[in-house]
Amino acid sequence: MDRYECNGCSYVYDESRGDIHNGYPAGTLFSALPDDWCCPDCAVREKPDFVKLEETAA
Repeated sequence: MDRYECNGCSYVYDESRGDIHNGYPAGTLFSALPDDWCCPDCAVREKPDFVKLEETAA
């Protein structure tokens, strides 16, 4: 699953965790979030402002 970072506050949306507080369960793909979905931490940045993070080797 992919991860996306808010370019305002560095919050990371992790598809494997979702955004439970806003009604998006674990496994919700970033592409499935509405375009006006706001960062749950800073509430300033919307979905288009997020940047996909590169996968790192574990």
